[in-house]
Amino acid sequence: MNLTIRPAVRTDCPRLLELIKELAEYERALHEVEVTSSHFEESGFGDCPVWWAHVAEISGIIVGFALYYIRYSTWKGQRLYLEDIIVTREYRRKGIGKKLFEAVLDDAQKKNLNGVLWQVLEWNKPAIEFYNQYAPTFNQEWITCTIDKK
Repeated sequence: MNLTIRPAVRTDCPRLLELIKELAEYERALHEVEVTSSHFEESGFGDCPVWWAHVAEISGIIVGFALYYIRYSTWKGQRLYLEDIIVTREYRRKGIGKKLFEAVLDDAQKKNLNGVLWQVLEWNKPAIEFYNQYAPTFNQEWITCTIDKK
């Protein structure tokens, strides 16, 4: 397996959107994916990008990615928020997710950020087991709240 982990580029966006839909389907929420390809591309590669990503590529095919943005905590300062990490089904359990996650951790360190945070669904046992190898703190106290545009 000739794996390359590299920063995402604009031309990767169509494949990233395919993987986003695959993740949404796995999380039983495909109907919630509303982002358009133009909005997604502009948000990552326009004049004021708000997200960055690493892709995992094998023989020129993107098989996974990790997408993040920088958020600000009034208590902690700038922190990296891992929005999504996905490896397509047939390439899971091959160490690709680990390499993507570690690329994100490396970015946080290079940017001198004060930490990394993310969310994981409580029923997603494979993801929880994966993250456990990094000894994270799982916070059961905070509840995620959202208000959608609609």
